[in-house]
Amino acid sequence: MLFTVLSGLISSSLIVPFGRFLKTKWGFILAFLPVLLFLYFAQYIVPIGQGSYFVQSTSWVPSLGINLDFKLDGLSLLFALLITGIGSCIFFYANAYLKGHRYIDRFFGYLCLFMSAMLGLVLSDNMLLLFIFWELTSISSFFLIGFNNDKNDSRKSALTALSITGLGGFFLLAGFILLGNIAGTYHITALIGKVSIIQQHPLFPLVFGLVALGAITKSAQFPFHFWLPGAMKAPTPVSAYLHSATMVKAGIYLLARFSPILGGNPIWMYSLMAIGGLTMLYAAFHSLFRTDLKGVLAYSTISALGILVFLLGLGTKDAIIAASVFILVHALYKAALFLITGIIDHETGTRDLTILRGLRRVLMPVAIAGFLAALSSAGIPLTFGFIGKDLIYEATLHATPDLFLYLTIAAVVTNILLVSAGFMAGIKPFMGKLPEQFNTIHLPYKAMWIPPLLLAVLGVVFGCIPGLIGEWIAGPTATSILAKPETFQLKIWHGFNLILLLSAITIAAGTLLYFTNRPSEKKLAWIANFNKISPEYIIRLCAQEIVLFSTFFTNKMHNGYLRSYLLKIILFAELLIAYQLYLGGPLHIKWETLSPVSFYEVTTVCILIGAIVLTIRTSSRLTAVVATSVVGYAICLIFVFYSAPDLAMTQFTIDTLTVVLFVLVLFKLPSFLNLANRRTIIRDAVVAIVFGILLSMVALRVLHEPTTTNISDFYGDYAYVLAKGKNVVNVILVDFRGFDTMFEIVVLSIAALGVYSLLKLRLKSSDKE
Repeated sequence: MLFTVLSGLISSSLIVPFGRFLKTKWGFILAFLPVLLFLYFAQYIVPIGQGSYFVQSTSWVPSLGINLDFKLDGLSLLFALLITGIGSCIFFYANAYLKGHRYIDRFFGYLCLFMSAMLGLVLSDNMLLLFIFWELTSISSFFLIGFNNDKNDSRKSALTALSITGLGGFFLLAGFILLGNIAGTYHITALIGKVSIIQQHPLFPLVFGLVALGAITKSAQFPFHFWLPGAMKAPTPVSAYLHSATMVKAGIYLLARFSPILGGNPIWMYSLMAIGGLTMLYAAFHSLFRTDLKGVLAYSTISALGILVFLLGLGTKDAIIAASVFILVHALYKAALFLITGIIDHETGTRDLTILRGLRRVLMPVAIAGFLAALSSAGIPLTFGFIGKDLIYEATLHATPDLFLYLTIAAVVTNILLVSAGFMAGIKPFMGKLPEQFNTIHLPYKAMWIPPLLLAVLGVVFGCIPGLIGEWIAGPTATSILAKPETFQLKIWHGFNLILLLSAITIAAGTLLYFTNRPSEKKLAWIANFNKISPEYIIRLCAQEIVLFSTFFTNKMHNGYLRSYLLKIILFAELLIAYQLYLGGPLHIKWETLSPVSFYEVTTVCILIGAIVLTIRTSSRLTAVVATSVVGYAICLIFVFYSAPDLAMTQFTIDTLTVVLFVLVLFKLPSFLNLANRRTIIRDAVVAIVFGILLSMVALRVLHEPTTTNISDFYGDYAYVLAKGKNVVNVILVDFRGFDTMFEIVVLSIAALGVYSLLKLRLKSSDKE
């Protein structure tokens, strides 16, 4: 399994040096990568259908609890087959769709990266590993959505998608870390055995909220749904792959995977049912007003994702079975409709539903594919969509007695609207009289119209033999989600019952709505009047306010003056120290515990104070540097008085080197410009005096704290045993605090580069002035 995940990453990296071959007639060879991966996963259908599952673990970062743990069960197999199966169609389609594009190699590099990220996501059995692939899907989708980077709309849509999904990723990571700390493990399978510990923990509502936020942002649920219609600026292969079958279902996968861990309680049930129910109704209603084919498909996709969240929230056996089937149903017909839309746009140059009609005369195979996909989306008998829709109604009718009526009404209304939307996308462009301007249109490459036709036909084939899908695909998927064996059988005919009646009502009402609804720019403008109360407008307004605040904060706090930064850092440190001293209570000084002051110490301190005064009052940089060095040497003497010769030598060496460097740098700098006024001097003096008083109080408080030697004893006992060093100070710096020392060296190296650049600076006489 590890190789299947890495194969796309390896292919993506190889495209960098060998991408030019994708621009030749041999470019289609890359499309066989997802085909081979699909065949690899297909061999697991039978054993997993018989109740088996497969795991693979490779040590990676065990100290952080991150290992390459992969698990292939019913749920991950369904998504792996979708990623590679529909991915195979997309690869062949994209090779023809983007033929001759100067960046086609770049496109396939991003696509391979995304495929690997999705496979890693659905196969991961470690939360932190899953998060890594989760973020990789966001990053790769950012490049795919913004592929046409010369267009402002594409760049804006890519940034919006990355911002929303990235924000969700931040919350998801926080939820995973909390969940891992509560359960004591990041292994997803192990979490199932600790459900009671997790759900009884006081932080469980917070954990659920964080994980749910990550899922609903990725799966475009209300109120974060608006990024998905904007992402339709991407090339059609991207829309078909990411926004119908794979990326947007990552959030669905996450909720399904964590359903046995976080589900089965009122918080899970009512939250997801409310979010999913609102999303499916809201998006299905909006799909009726779109005049752009991609807009219709985008909103109907959001509605379908809402249905899946709704079913996972319901959480019953019937609901999980319905969700397991509907994932595949939606992927088949929606990917087909997206690819058909791409063909129409590619050949006609427009996606406007008010213009498109009669295309069956010139694009007959595409029209057949659109017709079959639309029938499946509407749930017509003998299509897979009919099975999926019936299962949804069965789940709502078998819900709790106080909710089943409302849930069923919501499901029926949503499906009626989606029937109309599916007919608008799959049938309307092909019916009616062909406009004159489209007479010269011809069928595109076979690699473009065969994939959607294949997906549409599969929707009919699976609808005619649903038992196979139920036994080998949907059954193991439901078993994985419910975390217990479940057996059921999908049938075409269940007799005359209430579910069949609801299906007939849905089809009839949806068809009637399709014939009576006429999308137009006028209707689109009317619904645009409500944009000021839309989630997109509100979130964008909040984002603008954040930008304004950030600008204000940056101008005030990061103005480019080192003296300003030092002042703010010292003030903040003073506040923290003063607060801590306040919490510690009044300071009682025991004068008898202080050692007597010697003549040498008094003399040294007087010299130190004199050097400080000279540093402050002089107008010469060179004099200030020399006076500062006197301060350093005075401190060296104090170290000597208190029996710390090693510190004294270190201070002496550093101080001497600093003075030399300062003199060299100042020699090259322009003349000193003194901008300080009396008010600034007084302010700085007060800040400095307060800081000194606070540090003195800290020192006095430390003197009266009971002395403990646990830390020093540890270093003394283990310096030689663990680090093989007899100099304890050196061992602490190099081994026990090695990372601190390493970063100090990095900082000094950066400072050295800055000093060197200043030494090499050559200013003109005008610049010096």
